[in-house]
Amino acid sequence: MLKGLAPAGFAALGFLLGMRHATDPDHVIAVTAILSRERRLGAATRTGVLWGVGHSLTVLIVGGAIIVLKIRIPARLGLTMEFGVGVALIALGLPAAAAVLRRVAARLGLKRRCTDTPETPQVHSHLHSHNGTAHRHIHAHDGATASHHGHLFSRDSTAAPAPRSALMSFGVGLVHGLAGSAAIALTVLSAIPQPAWGAAYLAVFCLGTIAGMAVITTAIGAPMVLAASRVGRLHRGLVVGSGLLSFCFGLFLAYQIGVAQGLFGAAPLWTPH
Repeated sequence: MLKGLAPAGFAALGFLLGMRHATDPDHVIAVTAILSRERRLGAATRTGVLWGVGHSLTVLIVGGAIIVLKIRIPARLGLTMEFGVGVALIALGLPAAAAVLRRVAARLGLKRRCTDTPETPQVHSHLHSHNGTAHRHIHAHDGATASHHGHLFSRDSTAAPAPRSALMSFGVGLVHGLAGSAAIALTVLSAIPQPAWGAAYLAVFCLGTIAGMAVITTAIGAPMVLAASRVGRLHRGLVVGSGLLSFCFGLFLAYQIGVAQGLFGAAPLWTPH
């Protein structure tokens, strides 16, 4: 496929295929969950670049070893690397899923309180100081008011905590690169049997992946940044929605790899893709 290409065409094809690789669904879902809490467009772009760098690092190490040293990846190891992507997606979406469960539990608790007899008023005091003299103000609240003061339904109760996006992006990129490195390397090896040219193509491919993910995160991040500054409620919905999508897709991948493809069975079936 690549034997008749001139060096310029060889590089261009590798770069474009790397950019296309960045658009794989699991990649897009992962970075969307990470950058959903970003409030600056530059930070969203950085998320994509760092994800791409992490992805490229493991692809170059593992993929390069396969191409140059002709290493063979056992089926169970290959499935384990891919299973890691499902675990990473679940971890990214877990805060959003937990927050939604807390919100549902809080709503159900409020509904039960409304149908029960009124709760005993809760009494507390505040210490104040006037003109050097300290004294306390005593206040009483019923159950509903106390719950309100306890921020039962706070504005951010359904939003996942902001991750350390730089480290998170790089780490998730590493996991995705580890999962895809075998398939990428085997594809390159089948088209370019010469190890030196294969490694060069792999490097260009990785540059395309970094560029492609930077473009994707910038495009996805732009409306999220706008929503964060203009429509807070919409932004919180995007944060929760992206987290839940990551969580559910991660569960799906984990089931497919662990059960359907037999990672936890006696005869694992692995087709690098």
